[in-house]
Amino acid sequence: MKVRIGFGLGTRTTLNDDGFGVVVDALESLGFDSLWLSERIGGAAPDPLVAMSFAAGRTTRLKFGMSVMVLPGRNPALLAKELATLDRMSGGRLLPAFGLGAADPHEQQAFGVERGARAAMFDEALQVLRGCWAPGPFTHHGAHFHYDGLQVQPKPMQQRLDVWLGGLAPSELRRVGRLADGWLPSFVTPDDVARGREVIEATCAERGRTIDPEHFGVLIPYALGPVPEAVLAAMAARRPDLADPGVLFPRSWEALIDTIDRFVAVGTSKFVILPMSEPGHPDAWVQHLQDAAPVVLACQTSQRVGS
Repeated sequence: MKVRIGFGLGTRTTLNDDGFGVVVDALESLGFDSLWLSERIGGAAPDPLVAMSFAAGRTTRLKFGMSVMVLPGRNPALLAKELATLDRMSGGRLLPAFGLGAADPHEQQAFGVERGARAAMFDEALQVLRGCWAPGPFTHHGAHFHYDGLQVQPKPMQQRLDVWLGGLAPSELRRVGRLADGWLPSFVTPDDVARGREVIEATCAERGRTIDPEHFGVLIPYALGPVPEAVLAAMAARRPDLADPGVLFPRSWEALIDTIDRFVAVGTSKFVILPMSEPGHPDAWVQHLQDAAPVVLACQTSQRVGS
């Protein structure tokens, strides 16, 4: 397997000014595979589409993706053009990943979609995106979107834009099996991933489709020291099945490498690591990345389990 390590900034980052460029430059120069931007309307994290465009314009190798971009509530035809343009201008470095959005009334009001309507709208919007990226005109008549002979140009640089989805709930796993090209869950254990992959592959088999075995990934949060209490409380609410949500957070570089190895052992090869504490000043971010790179990027060249 080709193990690749990307870096996520999460929803809590305050890198929304010139410090963002400093961090992007460091990720490129140090050899990280990709940068991942999260979306939260009410948070300080930058808009993922704008931030990815900014990152693409000052790099030549770094890939970039969304972890994740909310799809219900967006115009899928306009989004298809925006993302295709970004993929072309970046030389095919886009890694699109979508989700339903946080189960948060504050966030939901921004997108104007009722919680119960999100799943059906998501499925149809993703179908529209794929239709817009395919060759030729696109006709679609569904519950939410209607197009006759729509022609969206330009087409993406990549012959096929692989779409990654997250989620761990049974309905989310089945959606991955029905619709996705890759799976990128977050705040999960290796056992979660092993069980989830079984559901995904069973759903794929029912539909007569497959997902590339290289397209199973995971977002791993880590903390060099204590995990913030607010984060632990949020994880306890999100994962009530875990007696100790702290098991989701490696607390040292060595523990992070061990966690990556345990995910590789269950067939996962694409990783986004996410710090739970902000390094602070851009110079501190650069130092943090310089400390991380020689440790975690060795995973990309070492012989991992199953490679």
